[in-house]
Amino acid sequence: MLANFLEKSKPINFIVYFGLFFCFFIITVFSNLLTDNFTWLKAMENISFLGLFLIVFFFYNFIVSKNKLTFDHSYAFFIFILTSILFTPKLLELKALLTLIIYLLFLRKIYSLRSYKKLIQKLFDSGFWLGILFILEPFTLFFFVLIYASILLRKKVSFHTLLTPIIGFISPLIVYFSYLFWHDSNVEFQQFFAFNNINNVFIYTKDTTLWIFGTVLLLAVSSIFLKSPKALSVNNSFKKSWIVLIINTIIAVVFALMITEKNGTEIVYFLIPASIIIANGFEVIEKMIVKNILSGLLLIGTVITYFLL
Repeated sequence: MLANFLEKSKPINFIVYFGLFFCFFIITVFSNLLTDNFTWLKAMENISFLGLFLIVFFFYNFIVSKNKLTFDHSYAFFIFILTSILFTPKLLELKALLTLIIYLLFLRKIYSLRSYKKLIQKLFDSGFWLGILFILEPFTLFFFVLIYASILLRKKVSFHTLLTPIIGFISPLIVYFSYLFWHDSNVEFQQFFAFNNINNVFIYTKDTTLWIFGTVLLLAVSSIFLKSPKALSVNNSFKKSWIVLIINTIIAVVFALMITEKNGTEIVYFLIPASIIIANGFEVIEKMIVKNILSGLLLIGTVITYFLL
């Protein structure tokens, strides 16, 4: 059964999941090309994005496994693959995929704070990656809260730990400002801090994005209620990671609602922590038949929703 397969965390699992993603990726690429004028150059350009998706999946799996955000199973990767399939048409842009990779590099440093090794370097790197994100999308400034929440939860508060993320954050900004100053484009830099009016959040109702967002949010909230009593009852590193995951999810929701130029790709920022939380919800379920039904419904629902997009 599907749940028995998901209970394992072996290389074959991830090959199967990526194979599933690859099938839908190819369908998406050629469907997009059929709506435009087909050329092999455009086809190769779109297929080249597959390498960037591989990097996204690698960093996602690395964050989950390295920081022990779940037990030894593959529910999180399975759920993330399914949600990635649904957002593939929106993510077939270079900026969207590069921004997502940088976001994962930022999260990699945040969740690695569970260890005291190279603490200052990790905090600098988290601020540095967030600075690059800010240049690409100013509303990612909200994620600064996640850095300091992690510092407070890990009880690593000091002058150096509070200042280091700020230094890391302004480092890429100084470089970028110097570049704009050299090209006499200072006005462009000032626009980063002139947050525009928020677009109507009901833009998501134009397609199935709102339904996907609502379904994942419902599953994530349910998983939080299921897992939290057990996770918060033991004072260990996972307890703090669990709280960071919840904060990460909340900030990602706020970011998705507040961002000015909405196109659906911002929802993926929320899907990363949410998929991990949902995977932890599966851990609490004891009956395999329930896990089989839920995982089967997720798979079937993804396929149906994809073809309704």
